[in-house]
Amino acid sequence: MKRKTQLTLDPSDSRHEPNLRRLLAHAEIHRRAEQLVLASIPANLRDHCRFLSYHDGDLAVSADGSVVASQVRLRQREILAELRKDPDFQYAWRLKVKVTPPRPKAQAVLKKEPLSNENARLLKEEAGHTKDEGLREVLEKLSRHVKDGED
Repeated sequence: MKRKTQLTLDPSDSRHEPNLRRLLAHAEIHRRAEQLVLASIPANLRDHCRFLSYHDGDLAVSADGSVVASQVRLRQREILAELRKDPDFQYAWRLKVKVTPPRPKAQAVLKKEPLSNENARLLKEEAGHTKDEGLREVLEKLSRHVKDGED
């Protein structure tokens, strides 16, 4: 039976080192800021953007493509106007949009298909006619990669 973990990532937990508490507190602030910023971005662009930073009135956002970045730049006035309604962003005056392509998903491993009996027979036959010894060995080895149960 699995037990619930005792690990907590609450910034107020005194069991953690001070550096970890500070890091967790910053992460929580960043998460809240990201929610506010993304809520101010139009819905059709929201899923393609991420909040990066906010410093001295400069708001940095990343977009996963140049088209989305251009659309966010075109609508930056309305985004900033919406964002300035929140007291934490009342002095936001500039929106920087950076293009950060999404990370590629893990590629599927190619599954090698075994040879049919006919192809294995043809490889063996060709190996018998080949004078090059190295090539003959390779062809014979390949011919042994047949489907299970079809020998």
